[in-house]
Amino acid sequence: MAARLDRIDMNILTQLQQNGRITNAQLADAVGLSPSPCLMRVKRLQAEGFITGYSADLDLRKLGDSLTILVEVTLEKHRAESFQRFETRLRKFREVVECHLISGGFDYLVTFVVRDLSHYQSIIEALTDDHAGIAQYFSYVVIKTPIRRQPVPLRQIFERDDD
Repeated sequence: MAARLDRIDMNILTQLQQNGRITNAQLADAVGLSPSPCLMRVKRLQAEGFITGYSADLDLRKLGDSLTILVEVTLEKHRAESFQRFETRLRKFREVVECHLISGGFDYLVTFVVRDLSHYQSIIEALTDDHAGIAQYFSYVVIKTPIRRQPVPLRQIFERDDD
């Protein structure tokens, strides 16, 4: 069962998603606490795994050319060890930025960020050569990302009207 967070915890998480570099004093002020209890809550949220890290959002276009490729993957076999083997092989590639086990017509939806198509092709060939258990895959090059929401809208997802 998921831990129940109160509104202050949710406000802390919302604030930290918007600005992971906010000072504790600023965060405390934003959520209506004094600094010491605010820091204790942040430390608890970290210890309980609600906060898993802090990072910077980057504009990859400013860094140079890159491609985002979405890949539908179907495995040869549907046993626990087959899923585990595929995920283990996939973790070797830092270019994999997301991997979702999904329901529907295929098993995984994987997001790669690569230099170019030949870079992507070398990764796919390495995966198939590494006996990752791939029966088939379909690749889709992302042309444009008109919506990418960060931070995640916590209140809309997790707070109920009856709270």
